[in-house]
Amino acid sequence: MRSAVLEARAAVRRLEQEVGSTEAALAAEREQLLAAERRGRLAEGIGDRETVEVARRFAAKHSERVALLERKLRVQREELTLLQRELSEMVEELGRAEQRAGAGGDAASEDEELLRYRMERAAREALAQEQLEALKRRMGR
Repeated sequence: MRSAVLEARAAVRRLEQEVGSTEAALAAEREQLLAAERRGRLAEGIGDRETVEVARRFAAKHSERVALLERKLRVQREELTLLQRELSEMVEELGRAEQRAGAGGDAASEDEELLRYRMERAAREALAQEQLEALKRRMGR
């Protein structure tokens, strides 16, 4: 069970880093979107139709990417919340298991819990990957 807690803590840290990376990518993409929109307005102000069209295409691409990253960030945050809750539950369970061990608990049940946790985690990761792939397909990537 201890190793499951350690794995869960590592998973939370990894996901926190991924959330941070997605937040940074989203911020950069929003800046690119604003820049493309600004360029389009400036070009429109001087009557440069070609630049206006190019800016609109870039703005559309950046807008699409912003929407994708916003959805990705929502899913990552939901997953992080879930993992943090599960970690908290596991820590509580570990404490109870250690108390039982002091009162004659067995290592076999701890191994069963670890196996159950790993199987549930694999199922959650597969579902998250499947959802991400579905999002990518809908976005045409």
